[in-house]
Amino acid sequence: MKLHVMGLPGLNSRLRLLFWLVVTGMLLGLAGCGQKPPAVPDVDSFLAKHWSDPLVPQGEPPAGFGSLEASLAPEACGACHAEQYRQWQGALHSHTMGAGILWQFELLGQEETNRCLRCHAPLAEQKALVARARGWKNAPTSPLPAYVSPHLDSSGLVCAACHVRRHRRYGPPQPRNMPTGHAPHDGFVASSAFQDSRFCAHCHQFPEQGPSLAGKLREDTYRQWLSSSFAPEQPCQSCHMPGRKHLWRGIHDPEMVRKALAVELKLTRLDGGKYRAEVVARNQGAGHHLPTYMVAKIDLVLSLRKPGVPDVELARDVIGWKADVDIKQEEFDTRIPAGESRRYAHEFKAPLRPGWNVELRVDVAPREHYERMFSYSMANVAMSGESRRLLKTAIEEAAAARFTALRVLAEP
Repeated sequence: MKLHVMGLPGLNSRLRLLFWLVVTGMLLGLAGCGQKPPAVPDVDSFLAKHWSDPLVPQGEPPAGFGSLEASLAPEACGACHAEQYRQWQGALHSHTMGAGILWQFELLGQEETNRCLRCHAPLAEQKALVARARGWKNAPTSPLPAYVSPHLDSSGLVCAACHVRRHRRYGPPQPRNMPTGHAPHDGFVASSAFQDSRFCAHCHQFPEQGPSLAGKLREDTYRQWLSSSFAPEQPCQSCHMPGRKHLWRGIHDPEMVRKALAVELKLTRLDGGKYRAEVVARNQGAGHHLPTYMVAKIDLVLSLRKPGVPDVELARDVIGWKADVDIKQEEFDTRIPAGESRRYAHEFKAPLRPGWNVELRVDVAPREHYERMFSYSMANVAMSGESRRLLKTAIEEAAAARFTALRVLAEP
C-alpha cells in the first residue's frame, strides 16, 4: 500500500514518522533534536532541560519498543500503572483541556493559545494536534505516528507530560528495590526533582516579569510557599500528592479546604439587646496563600437562625483576590498567607425570644472569577456557535463546582 503525505507519494512508514516530527518541530519553532537529558544531581539543571519551553517532539521510538511502550496515551500507561491512572482520571490534571479553555481558542488565536498549552497540554504532539484541528499554519497534515493517539490533545496534562522525554521515562527515586532483569520501556531515569516544589513551579509560578495585577504576580504559588514555614521540608507534593498519589487536590476539594482553613465563632453579649459575632479564620494547612490565585473565593456567611422561620443573613466576608473580568483593576485582596489569620466582627440585634443561634457557613466558589468572566463573555463577545456551546458548558461547570466546606454554630 502506498502512502501519500503532503502530496508526496510512496513514503514508507519510517519517512512518514520523520515527516510528522519535522513539521511538528516547525510548528513549535524548534531547532534540532539534541540528546536525551541525563540524570543529574542538581535539580535546577535537570528541570531546565526537562521543562524546556517548548517541549521537543518525542522522535522515533526505540526499535525494541512495542506499541504499548511507545504510546503517549495515558490509557497506555494505565495498562501497567493502573492505580496511578485511576487517580489521574479523577484529578483536575485530566481535565485541563475542558470546555473552560477550549471555547477561548477561537478568540485567542494560535500564538496566545500555544502559551496556554504550555501547561494545559504541553507535549509537542498535543500542540500539533490542536493546530491541525483548528487549521493553523504549519499544522501537520500527514497521518499520525502510531505512538500519537488521535485524542491526545484533548486528554489534558497526560502522564507523558511529566514523565516522558524522547521516549525515555523519568520519575522519582523508588522507595523500594526494583525487580531485576529487563524492565519495560528500558527502565527509567530517577531524579529527586520529582519530589521538589520546583518541579511544580513550571506551571504554578509566573516569572518575575510575568502577568501581574496591582504589583502582584497572578500566579505566585511557589514564592508564597518559599516564604512560608512549610519550606523546604514540606514540598508541594507532600500535600497535593501524599504517598505519591496522583490526586493533586486543592481548593476544589472540601476535605482539603477543611485541612487548610480553621475557623472559630464566638458570640459576645453587648448592651441594648445586641450581640457581637466574632470570627477568626486561620490558614493553618496551606503552604501558600489561601486561596493562592484570584480564581477561587471563600465566603464566610453569618446567619441568624430561629425556630420555624427562614435564616437571616447577618454578614458575608470574602477571602480571596478579586479583579474585574478583564483583570485590569483590583477590587480587593483578602487572601490569608500561610500561618496567618483574619478577624471579622459584626454586631446584630438579638431576637427577644430564646432558642436562636448563629451559624457560620464556609462556602467555596473554586471558579468564581471564571463564573463572572464567562458570563460576561457570553453576553458581550461575538463567537461561533461551537465556541458558544462550549462556553455554556464552561459556565455550568464553574457554577456546579461550588460547595459548602463546613458549618459552625454558636449559642448565646
